Amino acid sequence: MEATQDRDFNQMRNVDVRTVERGSLVDISKIHIDPQMPREQRLADFVRQIGNPYCYKCGKIVVKVSFTDTNATLEDRLEHYLRTL
Repeated sequence: MEATQDRDFNQMRNVDVRTVERGSLVDISKIHIDPQMPREQRLADFVRQIGNPYCYKCGKIVVKVSFTDTNATLEDRLEHYLRTL
């Protein structure tokens, strides 16, 4: 089961935003997560609702999310960016 999930997530991660069928993507504004649920359940519910957490719509815009292999947090990156302005 885990190998299948890894393959599925790799396929989702590798979606090309230039060729993806826009109609197959979920609009993130339609996602509703119960903040009272435990973190793991919220994550699972988000993935269930969004379908592909790496590629989705925000209104008319297709969004592609990617991550680098680093220990830096989003906050670290934002702070660095703001200091360079």
